[in-house]
Amino acid sequence: MNLHRLTTLNTRIVLLILTLGVFSCKDFLEVQPRDQISDTAVWTDTGTADLFLNNVYSGIAGPFNGFDPWENFTDNAMNGVNGLPSRVLYSPSVYTASNAPNWWGQYANIRRANLFIEKVTASTFPDTWKKPKIAEARFLRAYFYQLLWTAHGGVPIITNTLNQNAQGDAIFRARNTDEETYKFIVDECAAIVDDLPLKAEAGRVSKASALTLKGFCELFWASPLKNTTNDKARWALAAATNKKVIDLGSHSLFSNYETQFYEDNNNNVEVIFAKQYLGGTALGSGKEGLWGPWMVGGVQKAYGGVDPTQELVDEYSMANGLPITDPASGYDPQNPYANREKRFYQSIVYDGSIWVGAEMVMKQGVGSRNATDLSNTNEATNTGYYLRKTLNPKYTVNGNNLLNSGSFIIYRYAEVLLSYAEAQNEAVGPDASVYAAVNQVRTRSELPGLKTGLTQAEMRVAIQRERRVELAFEERRWFDLIRLKLAEKNLNGTLHAMKIELVGGKPVYTVIPAPEGAKTFYANKNYLLPIPQSAMNQNTKLTQNPNY
Repeated sequence: MNLHRLTTLNTRIVLLILTLGVFSCKDFLEVQPRDQISDTAVWTDTGTADLFLNNVYSGIAGPFNGFDPWENFTDNAMNGVNGLPSRVLYSPSVYTASNAPNWWGQYANIRRANLFIEKVTASTFPDTWKKPKIAEARFLRAYFYQLLWTAHGGVPIITNTLNQNAQGDAIFRARNTDEETYKFIVDECAAIVDDLPLKAEAGRVSKASALTLKGFCELFWASPLKNTTNDKARWALAAATNKKVIDLGSHSLFSNYETQFYEDNNNNVEVIFAKQYLGGTALGSGKEGLWGPWMVGGVQKAYGGVDPTQELVDEYSMANGLPITDPASGYDPQNPYANREKRFYQSIVYDGSIWVGAEMVMKQGVGSRNATDLSNTNEATNTGYYLRKTLNPKYTVNGNNLLNSGSFIIYRYAEVLLSYAEAQNEAVGPDASVYAAVNQVRTRSELPGLKTGLTQAEMRVAIQRERRVELAFEERRWFDLIRLKLAEKNLNGTLHAMKIELVGGKPVYTVIPAPEGAKTFYANKNYLLPIPQSAMNQNTKLTQNPNY
């Protein structure tokens, strides 16, 4: 294969994802890094240097080829498959530094970004090429550090390539503080914005990408987990940065909430940053066969890896825009799926709904293999619900089928609007701009605007509900539970399911504890994940997070 001839967008995406798994390392301090290609081959030609940058992009993690997406670690969903980490390790909080989920592998990605930045900075490439490419690499490095920071707190900030053969034990670094790590990320984003394009190539970084990452980190820093004194200036800063994204005018809400996640609408006007997939190849997505409804029309179509919880279902409002807890909403607990908002029908497979042309039946005692699994004996739903959102019906082939090219959207414009609304409400209260931002999101789903005259506390509740529903199953809920310090409440106790029985020929709906739905969260330690024991063993300068 002649790499110099691979110039189309699709082939660059192929190369980007092909490198995922080609370069792997046990830890970030390899003696002989395998991600180094000779200078002659890479750093004297912009084409091959750009392919190396694709290699950095390939480090972006995507959930679409695994059984256990991060949503299952929250109160939004449970995994219908036995024995996976979200159920056996995270939910009962029995994980240790030796087996906990972690993001420490991002240091391999950071090393590649550092190498690219160093080599391109020292190259003779034209400045017009160097500046935006270095900015892309710095964004990616900041993004990888954001994953480390939000999961582990302060971590070693490494901005140069390390080699133990040449440097010896000097490669081992102590952890930077929590604040130093946060400031590194947001300062990097601020420094590169002017070097990035307003409109970027598919899958690449834009001005909005950098500002959105900055704004998200500022929101995290302003939230109760980090902002213990509720410093209003932190909230104001987060609001201002998210407002900058809005003011760019480069993005807007896509017209159809449901189909924005389909491959036909990849990189639409709402998408700010996304990981690309290429269906029909080893680089495709298999989420439909991993996460979708188990049995459809008597045929296994998926493993049922994501079962929405009753807690999430109850957050979807009625079509009149009122929460089901409002006496004026019209909600009937014995007809719970009638007259709900559009996002419910676009996101959840429920009893009586249609999936791939077949009626889905979760009732007990009628011979349905999809009846709510009350004893967790197979892949039938444990909650009475299956996932619909983001799944493309035409790719319902069991297993990791690699058929879908739909992108994993990391940042989209709706989140920016809700982040702005949250930060602005906390900084100054529910002013007109807060209502305008939230109501844009609601209007897209044909909901009326929020009622006027809400207090700051009432608006806070409304925004949190809107954010949970709008961003469900997009790998955002865990961040919100952690930063808002809701995990100690929402991840302690038992998640719930819907049992449906026929009594006298009439369905009776009963909310019950979900099988194996018990969750434990220790507030004195679980807001941070542990530093992996393998890293601790290698680098004696590292200190472990409290109580691990």
